[in-house]
Amino acid sequence: MRLHAVLFDMDGTLLDTAPDFIAVAQAMRFARGLDRVPDQQVRDVVSGGARAMVLSAFDIDPLSDEFETLRLEFLDRYQDHCAVESQLYDGMAELLADIERAGLLWGVVTNKPLRFAEPIMQQLGLASRSAVLVCPDHVSRSKPDPEPMLLACSQLGLDPLTVLFVGDDLRDIESGRAAGSRTAAVRYGYIHPEDNPDTWGADVVVDHPLELRAVLANALGSS
Repeated sequence: MRLHAVLFDMDGTLLDTAPDFIAVAQAMRFARGLDRVPDQQVRDVVSGGARAMVLSAFDIDPLSDEFETLRLEFLDRYQDHCAVESQLYDGMAELLADIERAGLLWGVVTNKPLRFAEPIMQQLGLASRSAVLVCPDHVSRSKPDPEPMLLACSQLGLDPLTVLFVGDDLRDIESGRAAGSRTAAVRYGYIHPEDNPDTWGADVVVDHPLELRAVLANALGSS
């Protein structure tokens, strides 16, 4: 079936948002008189959310009251610093332009809360171009459940079979497959060193956004 839309996960797929997360973690350490941790130490656990990043940046018991205080501070600081250094991945601007020139729709399906995702999209000039933005705020179950993908397809008025979902996490691929969409896994995102996108069951795995041009060309050429 011919492709009509491409949906992207946000963090680690459409956008490199790690620099803002890293800046927040390092600022919190600086405020406490602590030395920096290696940036890569934080980057490696971005997909695990605020909890994982706080645990990576601080040697702390996750069951302690102090941990929860740090986690909430991390989120508050990130609210003010979520769209400072984040940017499209190399090649993604060209890919989005290709998608638009082909007359396809594109959008974002993310587990990132709306209060962070929306200002990032606006700051980067993507909000007016994206046909849909689905966040946990809009559904009762987040990825890997298919609900976010099914909602996005419903809002676009499209059969999931005509949609390609691109992600850098197993949860993305599981959500897309369960919804009945085609899926593409990317190797350039926030993938834990011990994880392997080739084992996720995606229809295709790519190392760079522009490799998706061939995927789109094949899909657009099919009946």
